[in-house]
Amino acid sequence: MRLVSWNVNGLRAVLQKGSLDFLADARPDVVCLQEIRARPDQLDLALPGYTLLWHPAERPGYAGTAVFTRPAPRSVSRGLGPRMPDPEGRVLTVEYDAFHLVNVYTPNAQRGLTRLAYRLRWEAALRRYLRTLEQRKPVVFGGDLNVAHREIDLARPAANVGNPGFTPQERAAFDRLLRAGYLDTFRVFTPDGGHYTWWAQFANARARNIGWRIDYFCISAVLRPQLMAAGIRADVYGSDHCPVTLELDA
Repeated sequence: MRLVSWNVNGLRAVLQKGSLDFLADARPDVVCLQEIRARPDQLDLALPGYTLLWHPAERPGYAGTAVFTRPAPRSVSRGLGPRMPDPEGRVLTVEYDAFHLVNVYTPNAQRGLTRLAYRLRWEAALRRYLRTLEQRKPVVFGGDLNVAHREIDLARPAANVGNPGFTPQERAAFDRLLRAGYLDTFRVFTPDGGHYTWWAQFANARARNIGWRIDYFCISAVLRPQLMAAGIRADVYGSDHCPVTLELDA
């Protein structure tokens, strides 16, 4: 099964640019999108062969997630459960025969870390939610997790210590997530630095490859024998992020 995840930074803009055309060559079985910033009735989108699943934010033009799937899902759910409401459309879960797929758009801590406390509560709720799913079957989760885990995951770590996405608290939260029994699939295949998924939209950052790796696919450790490939599609433009990919023998 081939999976693609992409923070599109506005799905309507990506469609106008024709940036989703890369799917014709990539031929994924499942597409996870974050920051769609639209409701389905605002979009002119036809993807024959896919079922389109949506979780837009209540606030217009903000956040939201979507999953486009060829395999028929066994079930679909939205949010992290009643203890953590999801009006921003940040979590969309699709159950397949072999695993649960959780499409995640983690809240940004924001400038001045004004939303850091909320983000850490949200991440604790995500860990609880994933544990609940894992009691039934393995989990694949991915999306814009809004954290550069290690120093090699951003071009200028020393200059960014304590900034949103690279605080000790956010990095420790990701450590706790991996210790709960998940693998960062990209790092299974690519241990070195210089590979990024987000670039600031100024100072020619993308052309200079001054970026951050904040988009991931992670899997339950039990799925390691089925892990075939994981990568970054830095050649795909249309957003300040680029897609990440995963291939499972499942």
